[in-house]
Amino acid sequence: MAIRVAINHKTAHRYARPVWLSPHILRLHPAPHCRTPIVGYSLRVSPGDHFINWQQDPYSNRLARLVFPKPTREFSVEVDLVAELTTINPFDFFLERYAEQAPFEYDPLLARELAPYLAADTAGPRLAQVVAECRPTGAMATINYLVDLNQRVQQRIKYLIRLEPGVQTPEETLQLGSGSCRDSAWLLVQMLRNLGLAARFVSGYLVQLRADVKSLDGPSGAEQDFTDLHAWTEVYLPGAGWIGLDPTSGLLAGEGHIPLACSADPVMAAAITGFFSYDDASVIEQDPEDDTHADASRGDDFHFAMTVTRIHEDPRVTQPYTDEQWTQIEALGHQIDAELKAGDVRLTMGGEPTFVSIDDMDGDEWNTEALGEHKYRRADELARRLRARFAPGGMLHHGQGKWYPGEALPRWAIGLYWRKDGEPVWRDPSLIADEARPTGSTEQDAQRFATRLAERLGVGVSHIVAGYEDAWYWLWKERRLPVNVDPFDSELKDPDQRE
Repeated sequence: MAIRVAINHKTAHRYARPVWLSPHILRLHPAPHCRTPIVGYSLRVSPGDHFINWQQDPYSNRLARLVFPKPTREFSVEVDLVAELTTINPFDFFLERYAEQAPFEYDPLLARELAPYLAADTAGPRLAQVVAECRPTGAMATINYLVDLNQRVQQRIKYLIRLEPGVQTPEETLQLGSGSCRDSAWLLVQMLRNLGLAARFVSGYLVQLRADVKSLDGPSGAEQDFTDLHAWTEVYLPGAGWIGLDPTSGLLAGEGHIPLACSADPVMAAAITGFFSYDDASVIEQDPEDDTHADASRGDDFHFAMTVTRIHEDPRVTQPYTDEQWTQIEALGHQIDAELKAGDVRLTMGGEPTFVSIDDMDGDEWNTEALGEHKYRRADELARRLRARFAPGGMLHHGQGKWYPGEALPRWAIGLYWRKDGEPVWRDPSLIADEARPTGSTEQDAQRFATRLAERLGVGVSHIVAGYEDAWYWLWKERRLPVNVDPFDSELKDPDQRE
Protein backbone atom coordinates (compact mmCIF):
# COMPACT_ATOMS: atom_id res chain seq x y z
CA MET A 1 0.00 0.00 0.00
CA ALA A 2 1.39 3.42 -0.97
CA ILE A 3 0.20 6.98 -0.83
CA ARG A 4 1.84 9.42 -3.22
CA VAL A 5 1.99 13.03 -2.02
CA ALA A 6 3.11 16.32 -3.53
CA ILE A 7 5.00 18.70 -1.22
CA ASN A 8 5.27 22.39 -2.01
CA HIS A 9 7.69 24.54 0.03
CA LYS A 10 8.05 28.25 -0.67
CA THR A 11 10.17 30.88 1.05
CA ALA A 12 9.92 34.45 -0.28
CA HIS A 13 11.68 37.67 0.76
CA ARG A 14 10.62 41.04 -0.64
CA TYR A 15 12.70 44.13 0.07
CA ALA A 16 11.71 47.78 0.13
CA ARG A 17 14.68 48.69 -2.04
CA PRO A 18 17.21 46.78 -4.14
CA VAL A 19 19.71 44.63 -2.24
CA TRP A 20 22.81 42.66 -3.12
CA LEU A 21 22.52 38.95 -2.38
CA SER A 22 25.59 37.00 -1.33
CA PRO A 23 26.13 33.50 -2.71
CA HIS A 24 23.44 31.35 -1.09
CA ILE A 25 23.60 27.65 -0.20
CA LEU A 26 20.37 25.65 -0.42
CA ARG A 27 20.08 22.29 1.31
CA LEU A 28 16.62 21.49 0.00
CA HIS A 29 17.20 18.34 -2.03
CA PRO A 30 16.43 14.92 -0.45
CA ALA A 31 19.62 13.44 0.94
CA PRO A 32 21.18 10.34 -0.70
CA HIS A 33 20.28 8.14 2.30
CA CYS A 34 16.59 9.09 2.15
CA ARG A 35 14.58 5.83 2.34
CA THR A 36 11.30 7.36 1.15
CA PRO A 37 11.10 7.03 -2.68
CA ILE A 38 11.21 10.47 -4.33
CA VAL A 39 9.63 10.23 -7.78
CA GLY A 40 9.72 13.92 -8.74
CA TYR A 41 11.70 17.02 -7.75
CA SER A 42 11.97 20.61 -9.00
CA LEU A 43 13.56 23.79 -7.68
CA ARG A 44 12.63 27.33 -8.76
CA VAL A 45 14.57 30.40 -7.67
CA SER A 46 13.83 34.07 -8.18
CA PRO A 47 15.35 36.33 -9.49
CA GLY A 48 15.73 34.25 -12.62
CA ASP A 49 19.08 35.72 -13.70
CA HIS A 50 21.21 33.68 -11.31
CA PHE A 51 23.85 30.98 -11.62
CA ILE A 52 23.33 27.61 -9.94
CA ASN A 53 25.86 24.86 -9.27
CA TRP A 54 24.95 21.53 -7.67
CA GLN A 55 27.57 20.25 -5.26
CA GLN A 56 28.15 17.63 -2.56
CA ASP A 57 29.44 18.64 0.83
CA PRO A 58 31.71 16.41 3.02
CA TYR A 59 28.58 14.72 4.42
CA SER A 60 27.34 13.81 0.89
CA ASN A 61 24.44 16.28 1.13
CA ARG A 62 23.33 17.73 -2.20
CA LEU A 63 23.80 21.50 -2.17
CA ALA A 64 22.65 24.14 -4.64
CA ARG A 65 25.04 27.12 -4.68
CA LEU A 66 23.39 30.26 -6.06
CA VAL A 67 25.19 33.35 -7.32
CA PHE A 68 23.25 36.56 -8.08
CA PRO A 69 25.03 39.05 -10.39
CA LYS A 70 22.57 41.95 -9.99
CA PRO A 71 20.72 43.75 -7.21
CA THR A 72 17.17 42.60 -6.62
CA ARG A 73 14.10 43.45 -4.59
CA GLU A 74 12.95 39.83 -4.36
CA PHE A 75 14.46 36.51 -3.38
CA SER A 76 12.29 33.38 -3.37
CA VAL A 77 12.86 29.65 -3.35
CA GLU A 78 10.17 27.14 -4.26
CA VAL A 79 10.55 23.38 -4.00
CA ASP A 80 8.11 20.84 -5.41
CA LEU A 81 8.67 17.17 -4.81
CA VAL A 82 6.58 14.03 -5.10
CA ALA A 83 7.16 11.31 -2.51
CA GLU A 84 5.78 7.81 -2.28
CA LEU A 85 4.95 7.10 1.34
CA THR A 86 5.40 3.35 1.24
CA THR A 87 5.33 2.00 4.79
CA ILE A 88 8.83 1.62 6.25
CA ASN A 89 9.55 -0.65 9.20
CA PRO A 90 12.08 1.40 11.23
CA PHE A 91 13.27 -1.77 13.01
CA ASP A 92 14.14 -3.59 9.77
CA PHE A 93 17.87 -3.95 10.37
CA PHE A 94 20.47 -6.19 11.99
CA LEU A 95 23.35 -5.34 14.29
CA GLU A 96 26.88 -6.66 14.42
CA ARG A 97 27.16 -9.17 17.23
CA TYR A 98 29.42 -6.95 19.33
CA ALA A 99 26.87 -4.10 19.13
CA GLU A 100 23.76 -6.07 20.12
CA GLN A 101 24.20 -5.14 23.78
CA ALA A 102 24.82 -1.64 25.18
CA PRO A 103 27.26 -0.32 26.15
CA PHE A 104 29.64 -1.29 23.36
CA GLU A 105 32.73 0.21 21.73
CA TYR A 106 33.12 0.78 18.01
CA ASP A 107 35.72 -1.11 16.06
CA PRO A 108 38.89 1.10 16.04
CA LEU A 109 38.83 1.65 12.26
CA LEU A 110 35.15 2.50 12.34
CA ALA A 111 35.65 4.82 15.32
CA ARG A 112 38.25 6.77 13.33
CA GLU A 113 35.76 7.24 10.47
CA LEU A 114 33.08 8.36 12.94
CA ALA A 115 35.33 10.80 14.79
CA PRO A 116 33.33 13.98 13.89
CA TYR A 117 30.15 12.33 15.18
CA LEU A 118 31.75 11.18 18.43
CA ALA A 119 33.20 14.60 19.35
CA ALA A 120 30.96 15.78 22.20
CA ASP A 121 30.85 19.33 23.54
CA THR A 122 31.87 19.78 27.16
CA ALA A 123 28.85 18.73 29.17
CA GLY A 124 27.41 21.26 31.62
CA PRO A 125 26.05 20.13 34.99
CA ARG A 126 22.52 19.46 33.75
CA LEU A 127 23.62 17.47 30.71
CA ALA A 128 26.18 15.57 32.79
CA GLN A 129 23.47 14.60 35.27
CA VAL A 130 21.12 13.40 32.51
CA VAL A 131 23.90 11.39 30.87
CA ALA A 132 24.75 9.78 34.22
CA GLU A 133 21.09 8.85 34.72
CA CYS A 134 20.91 7.30 31.25
CA ARG A 135 24.21 5.41 31.32
CA PRO A 136 23.43 1.66 31.30
CA THR A 137 24.41 -0.09 34.53
CA GLY A 138 24.61 -3.49 32.87
CA ALA A 139 24.19 -5.20 29.54
CA MET A 140 20.97 -4.09 27.80
CA ALA A 141 19.63 -4.74 24.31
CA THR A 142 20.90 -1.84 22.20
CA ILE A 143 17.61 -1.29 20.38
CA ASN A 144 15.59 -1.19 23.62
CA TYR A 145 18.15 1.15 25.15
CA LEU A 146 17.96 3.65 22.29
CA VAL A 147 14.15 3.55 22.18
CA ASP A 148 14.08 4.31 25.91
CA LEU A 149 16.64 7.12 25.52
CA ASN A 150 14.65 8.73 22.70
CA GLN A 151 11.43 8.58 24.71
CA ARG A 152 13.12 10.10 27.77
CA VAL A 153 13.97 13.24 25.80
CA GLN A 154 10.44 13.40 24.38
CA GLN A 155 8.89 13.15 27.85
CA ARG A 156 11.31 15.60 29.45
CA ILE A 157 11.37 18.37 26.81
CA LYS A 158 8.10 20.12 25.94
CA TYR A 159 7.81 20.89 22.25
CA LEU A 160 7.14 24.48 21.24
CA ILE A 161 7.43 26.57 18.10
CA ARG A 162 10.41 28.84 18.61
CA LEU A 163 10.96 31.65 16.08
CA GLU A 164 14.35 32.76 17.40
CA PRO A 165 17.23 31.75 15.08
CA GLY A 166 19.85 29.19 16.01
CA VAL A 167 19.85 26.14 18.25
CA GLN A 168 19.74 26.18 22.04
CA THR A 169 22.57 24.57 23.94
CA PRO A 170 21.70 21.35 25.79
CA GLU A 171 22.00 23.23 29.07
CA GLU A 172 19.45 25.84 27.94
CA THR A 173 17.03 23.17 26.69
CA LEU A 174 17.28 21.19 29.95
CA GLN A 175 16.93 24.32 32.09
CA LEU A 176 13.85 25.52 30.20
CA GLY A 177 12.40 22.03 29.82
CA SER A 178 11.21 23.08 26.37
CA GLY A 179 12.44 23.72 22.86
CA SER A 180 11.82 23.35 19.16
CA CYS A 181 12.49 20.18 17.21
CA ARG A 182 16.03 21.32 16.43
CA ASP A 183 16.73 21.90 20.14
CA SER A 184 15.54 18.42 21.13
CA ALA A 185 17.48 16.86 18.26
CA TRP A 186 20.73 18.60 19.26
CA LEU A 187 20.20 17.64 22.91
CA LEU A 188 19.85 13.98 21.91
CA VAL A 189 22.95 14.22 19.70
CA GLN A 190 25.03 15.46 22.64
CA MET A 191 23.57 12.84 25.00
CA LEU A 192 24.45 10.04 22.58
CA ARG A 193 27.97 11.32 22.01
CA ASN A 194 28.61 11.63 25.75
CA LEU A 195 27.43 8.02 26.04
CA GLY A 196 29.98 6.92 23.42
CA LEU A 197 27.60 6.62 20.47
CA ALA A 198 28.17 8.39 17.14
CA ALA A 199 25.31 10.77 16.35
CA ARG A 200 24.52 13.49 13.84
CA PHE A 201 21.96 16.27 13.35
CA VAL A 202 19.39 15.92 10.54
CA SER A 203 17.13 18.53 8.96
CA GLY A 204 14.37 17.68 6.52
CA TYR A 205 10.67 17.52 5.82
CA LEU A 206 8.19 15.76 8.08
CA VAL A 207 4.97 14.55 6.46
CA GLN A 208 2.08 13.57 8.73
CA LEU A 209 -1.15 12.33 7.19
CA ARG A 210 -4.51 12.13 8.91
CA ALA A 211 -5.32 8.56 9.90
CA ASP A 212 -8.22 6.88 8.10
CA VAL A 213 -9.75 5.77 11.42
CA LYS A 214 -9.30 6.94 14.99
CA SER A 215 -6.91 4.96 17.17
CA LEU A 216 -8.56 2.74 19.80
CA ASP A 217 -5.74 2.90 22.33
CA GLY A 218 -3.66 6.04 22.03
CA PRO A 219 -3.30 9.29 20.08
CA SER A 220 -4.48 9.14 16.48
CA GLY A 221 -1.89 11.59 15.17
CA ALA A 222 -2.48 14.62 12.97
CA GLU A 223 -6.06 15.81 12.55
CA GLN A 224 -5.30 16.83 8.97
CA ASP A 225 -2.54 16.26 6.43
CA PHE A 226 0.49 18.32 7.41
CA THR A 227 4.11 18.94 6.43
CA ASP A 228 6.83 21.25 7.71
CA LEU A 229 10.57 21.62 8.10
CA HIS A 230 11.72 19.37 10.91
CA ALA A 231 14.86 18.20 12.68
CA TRP A 232 15.79 14.87 14.27
CA THR A 233 18.79 12.74 15.21
CA GLU A 234 20.59 9.81 13.64
CA VAL A 235 22.76 7.34 15.56
CA TYR A 236 25.28 5.02 13.93
CA LEU A 237 24.86 1.34 14.77
CA PRO A 238 27.39 -1.20 13.43
CA GLY A 239 25.66 -3.49 10.97
CA ALA A 240 22.63 -1.21 10.58
CA GLY A 241 24.17 2.14 9.63
CA TRP A 242 22.47 5.44 10.46
CA ILE A 243 19.18 4.98 12.32
CA GLY A 244 16.84 7.96 12.75
CA LEU A 245 15.47 8.91 16.18
CA ASP A 246 12.86 11.67 16.48
CA PRO A 247 12.93 13.01 20.07
CA THR A 248 10.01 15.35 19.33
CA SER A 249 7.65 12.37 18.99
CA GLY A 250 9.70 9.74 20.80
CA LEU A 251 9.51 7.47 17.71
CA LEU A 252 12.02 6.15 15.23
CA ALA A 253 12.11 7.92 11.86
CA GLY A 254 9.77 6.40 9.28
CA GLU A 255 8.50 7.04 5.78
CA GLY A 256 7.24 10.51 6.77
CA HIS A 257 10.78 11.69 7.58
CA ILE A 258 12.47 12.98 4.41
CA PRO A 259 16.07 14.06 5.23
CA LEU A 260 17.50 17.02 3.34
CA ALA A 261 20.83 17.41 5.12
CA CYS A 262 22.78 15.72 7.89
CA SER A 263 25.91 16.96 9.60
CA ALA A 264 27.99 16.82 12.74
CA ASP A 265 26.93 20.40 13.57
CA PRO A 266 23.46 21.96 13.08
CA VAL A 267 24.96 24.97 11.29
CA MET A 268 25.97 22.76 8.37
CA ALA A 269 22.39 21.42 7.99
CA ALA A 270 20.55 24.75 7.65
CA ALA A 271 18.06 24.74 4.78
CA ILE A 272 19.17 28.14 3.39
CA THR A 273 22.29 30.12 4.28
CA GLY A 274 23.42 33.49 2.96
CA PHE A 275 23.03 37.20 3.56
CA PHE A 276 22.05 40.38 1.77
CA SER A 277 23.39 43.94 1.92
CA TYR A 278 22.38 47.44 0.91
CA ASP A 279 24.55 49.87 -0.96
CA ASP A 280 25.52 51.33 2.40
CA ALA A 281 27.32 48.00 3.15
CA SER A 282 24.98 46.93 5.95
CA VAL A 283 24.84 43.13 6.05
CA ILE A 284 21.92 41.01 7.31
CA GLU A 285 21.90 37.21 7.57
CA GLN A 286 19.20 35.18 5.85
CA ASP A 287 17.50 32.48 7.91
CA PRO A 288 14.63 30.44 6.48
CA GLU A 289 12.97 30.07 9.88
CA ASP A 290 13.43 33.65 10.98
CA ASP A 291 11.68 36.78 9.75
CA THR A 292 13.43 39.25 12.08
CA HIS A 293 15.51 40.59 9.15
CA ALA A 294 12.27 41.65 7.41
CA ASP A 295 12.06 45.12 8.88
CA ALA A 296 8.52 46.46 8.51
CA SER A 297 9.82 50.00 8.93
CA ARG A 298 11.76 49.55 5.69
CA GLY A 299 8.78 47.94 3.99
CA ASP A 300 10.43 44.49 3.85
CA ASP A 301 8.22 41.41 3.75
CA PHE A 302 8.77 37.71 4.44
CA HIS A 303 6.55 34.76 3.47
CA PHE A 304 6.90 31.07 4.27
CA ALA A 305 4.43 28.34 3.28
CA MET A 306 4.34 24.55 3.04
CA THR A 307 1.57 22.30 1.76
CA VAL A 308 1.12 18.58 1.18
CA THR A 309 -1.44 17.14 -1.26
CA ARG A 310 -2.39 13.52 -1.81
CA ILE A 311 -2.20 12.79 -5.53
CA HIS A 312 -2.57 9.00 -5.48
CA GLU A 313 -3.81 6.46 -2.93
CA ASP A 314 -3.90 2.70 -3.29
CA PRO A 315 -7.10 1.13 -1.95
CA ARG A 316 -6.60 -0.30 1.53
CA VAL A 317 -8.55 -1.93 4.34
CA THR A 318 -9.27 1.32 6.18
CA GLN A 319 -10.18 3.26 3.03
CA PRO A 320 -10.94 0.86 0.19
CA TYR A 321 -12.39 3.08 -2.55
CA THR A 322 -13.71 6.59 -3.08
CA ASP A 323 -17.41 7.17 -3.83
CA GLU A 324 -16.55 7.76 -7.48
CA GLN A 325 -14.60 4.48 -7.66
CA TRP A 326 -17.46 2.61 -5.99
CA THR A 327 -19.88 4.02 -8.58
CA GLN A 328 -17.62 2.83 -11.41
CA ILE A 329 -17.26 -0.63 -9.84
CA GLU A 330 -21.01 -0.96 -9.35
CA ALA A 331 -21.73 0.11 -12.94
CA LEU A 332 -19.21 -2.42 -14.23
CA GLY A 333 -20.78 -5.12 -12.07
CA HIS A 334 -24.25 -4.44 -13.48
CA GLN A 335 -22.83 -4.53 -17.01
CA ILE A 336 -21.16 -7.90 -16.40
CA ASP A 337 -24.32 -9.30 -14.79
CA ALA A 338 -26.35 -8.27 -17.84
CA GLU A 339 -23.86 -9.92 -20.22
CA LEU A 340 -23.79 -13.15 -18.16
CA LYS A 341 -27.59 -13.27 -18.00
CA ALA A 342 -27.84 -12.74 -21.75
CA GLY A 343 -25.48 -15.67 -22.27
CA ASP A 344 -27.30 -17.84 -19.71
CA VAL A 345 -24.14 -18.11 -17.62
CA ARG A 346 -24.82 -18.94 -13.97
CA LEU A 347 -22.20 -18.41 -11.29
CA THR A 348 -21.92 -19.18 -7.59
CA MET A 349 -19.29 -17.88 -5.23
CA GLY A 350 -18.06 -19.09 -1.85
CA GLY A 351 -16.02 -17.29 0.76
CA GLU A 352 -13.55 -18.43 3.39
CA PRO A 353 -13.22 -15.79 6.12
CA THR A 354 -10.06 -16.13 8.18
CA PHE A 355 -10.45 -16.75 11.90
CA VAL A 356 -7.64 -15.99 14.36
CA SER A 357 -7.93 -16.90 18.03
CA ILE A 358 -7.65 -13.88 20.32
CA ASP A 359 -5.94 -16.12 22.90
CA ASP A 360 -2.94 -16.92 20.68
CA MET A 361 -2.76 -14.58 17.70
CA ASP A 362 0.87 -15.47 16.91
CA GLY A 363 0.47 -19.24 17.16
CA ASP A 364 1.49 -21.32 14.13
CA GLU A 365 -1.98 -22.87 13.81
CA TRP A 366 -3.47 -19.40 13.19
CA ASN A 367 -0.79 -18.22 10.78
CA THR A 368 1.13 -20.95 8.92
CA GLU A 369 -0.09 -24.40 9.95
CA ALA A 370 -3.22 -26.07 8.57
CA LEU A 371 -4.11 -27.78 11.87
CA GLY A 372 -3.21 -27.31 15.51
CA GLU A 373 -3.90 -28.19 19.10
CA HIS A 374 -6.80 -25.78 19.60
CA LYS A 375 -8.12 -25.11 16.09
CA TYR A 376 -10.83 -27.81 16.04
CA ARG A 377 -12.16 -26.81 19.46
CA ARG A 378 -12.29 -23.12 18.54
CA ALA A 379 -14.02 -23.93 15.24
CA ASP A 380 -16.63 -26.06 17.02
CA GLU A 381 -17.32 -23.27 19.53
CA LEU A 382 -17.64 -20.74 16.70
CA ALA A 383 -20.04 -22.98 14.74
CA ARG A 384 -22.27 -23.44 17.78
CA ARG A 385 -22.33 -19.70 18.48
CA LEU A 386 -23.20 -19.00 14.84
CA ARG A 387 -26.03 -21.55 15.06
CA ALA A 388 -27.43 -19.89 18.19
CA ARG A 389 -27.17 -16.44 16.62
CA PHE A 390 -28.24 -16.95 13.01
CA ALA A 391 -29.83 -20.41 12.70
CA PRO A 392 -31.49 -21.63 15.94
CA GLY A 393 -33.13 -24.49 14.04
CA GLY A 394 -30.08 -25.34 11.99
CA MET A 395 -28.16 -28.60 11.88
CA LEU A 396 -24.48 -28.87 12.69
CA HIS A 397 -22.53 -31.43 10.71
CA HIS A 398 -19.03 -32.55 11.67
CA GLY A 399 -17.45 -34.45 8.82
CA GLN A 400 -14.52 -34.94 6.47
CA GLY A 401 -13.06 -31.97 4.70
CA LYS A 402 -10.44 -31.65 1.97
CA TRP A 403 -7.78 -34.31 1.56
CA TYR A 404 -4.62 -32.79 0.13
CA PRO A 405 -1.95 -34.80 -1.71
CA GLY A 406 0.88 -35.80 0.58
CA GLU A 407 -1.21 -35.63 3.77
CA ALA A 408 -1.89 -38.89 5.61
CA LEU A 409 -5.42 -37.99 6.67
CA PRO A 410 -8.21 -35.76 5.39
CA ARG A 411 -8.95 -32.56 7.19
CA TRP A 412 -12.16 -31.97 9.11
CA ALA A 413 -15.01 -29.66 8.14
CA ILE A 414 -17.90 -28.28 10.18
CA GLY A 415 -21.09 -27.39 8.33
CA LEU A 416 -24.16 -25.44 9.46
CA TYR A 417 -27.40 -25.93 7.51
CA TRP A 418 -30.78 -24.24 7.94
CA ARG A 419 -33.92 -23.42 5.96
CA LYS A 420 -34.54 -19.94 4.66
CA ASP A 421 -38.24 -20.18 5.62
CA GLY A 422 -37.33 -20.67 9.29
CA GLU A 423 -38.61 -24.24 9.55
CA PRO A 424 -36.30 -26.08 11.99
CA VAL A 425 -33.99 -28.70 10.52
CA TRP A 426 -32.71 -29.88 13.92
CA ARG A 427 -34.73 -29.24 17.04
CA ASP A 428 -32.65 -30.65 19.91
CA PRO A 429 -29.09 -29.22 20.09
CA SER A 430 -28.27 -31.64 22.92
CA LEU A 431 -28.23 -34.42 20.33
CA ILE A 432 -25.31 -32.79 18.52
CA ALA A 433 -22.26 -34.49 20.02
CA ASP A 434 -19.45 -32.45 21.53
CA GLU A 435 -16.09 -34.20 21.12
CA ALA A 436 -14.72 -32.26 24.08
CA ARG A 437 -17.28 -34.07 26.28
CA PRO A 438 -17.31 -37.79 25.37
CA THR A 439 -20.72 -39.45 25.77
CA GLY A 440 -19.44 -42.98 26.21
CA SER A 441 -21.30 -44.20 23.12
CA THR A 442 -20.14 -47.56 21.78
CA GLU A 443 -20.01 -49.35 18.46
CA GLN A 444 -23.30 -51.04 19.34
CA ASP A 445 -24.94 -47.63 19.89
CA ALA A 446 -23.81 -46.56 16.44
CA GLN A 447 -25.24 -49.75 14.91
CA ARG A 448 -28.62 -49.25 16.64
CA PHE A 449 -28.72 -45.61 15.43
CA ALA A 450 -27.93 -46.61 11.84
CA THR A 451 -30.60 -49.34 11.94
CA ARG A 452 -33.23 -46.98 13.30
CA LEU A 453 -32.29 -44.29 10.75
CA ALA A 454 -32.55 -46.75 7.85
CA GLU A 455 -35.97 -47.86 9.05
CA ARG A 456 -37.25 -44.29 9.34
CA LEU A 457 -35.93 -43.47 5.87
CA GLY A 458 -37.47 -46.65 4.46
CA VAL A 459 -34.28 -47.80 2.73
CA GLY A 460 -33.86 -51.08 4.56
CA VAL A 461 -31.11 -52.27 6.88
CA SER A 462 -29.37 -54.01 3.98
CA HIS A 463 -27.94 -50.62 3.05
CA ILE A 464 -26.04 -50.41 6.35
CA VAL A 465 -22.36 -51.19 5.69
CA ALA A 466 -19.85 -51.61 8.49
CA GLY A 467 -16.71 -49.51 8.10
CA TYR A 468 -13.27 -51.09 8.60
CA GLU A 469 -9.71 -49.88 8.21
CA ASP A 470 -8.25 -51.03 4.89
CA ALA A 471 -5.64 -53.48 6.16
CA TRP A 472 -4.62 -54.45 2.60
CA TYR A 473 -3.74 -50.80 1.88
CA TRP A 474 -1.40 -50.59 4.84
CA LEU A 475 0.21 -53.93 3.97
CA TRP A 476 0.85 -52.51 0.51
CA LYS A 477 2.35 -49.34 2.02
CA GLU A 478 4.62 -51.44 4.22
CA ARG A 479 5.73 -53.51 1.24
CA ARG A 480 6.83 -50.29 -0.52
CA LEU A 481 9.28 -49.39 2.28
CA PRO A 482 12.96 -49.46 1.25
CA VAL A 483 14.73 -52.75 1.89
CA ASN A 484 16.99 -51.16 4.49
CA VAL A 485 14.06 -49.93 6.64
CA ASP A 486 12.76 -52.15 9.42
CA PRO A 487 8.90 -52.00 9.41
CA PHE A 488 8.97 -52.37 13.19
CA ASP A 489 11.46 -49.51 13.58
CA SER A 490 10.83 -47.20 10.62
CA GLU A 491 11.45 -43.96 12.61
CA LEU A 492 8.78 -42.09 10.71
CA LYS A 493 8.92 -38.34 11.47
CA ASP A 494 5.30 -37.64 10.51
CA PRO A 495 3.16 -38.29 13.65
CA ASP A 496 0.12 -39.17 11.48
CA GLN A 497 2.11 -41.75 9.54
CA ARG A 498 3.50 -43.25 12.76
CA GLU A 499 0.01 -43.52 14.22
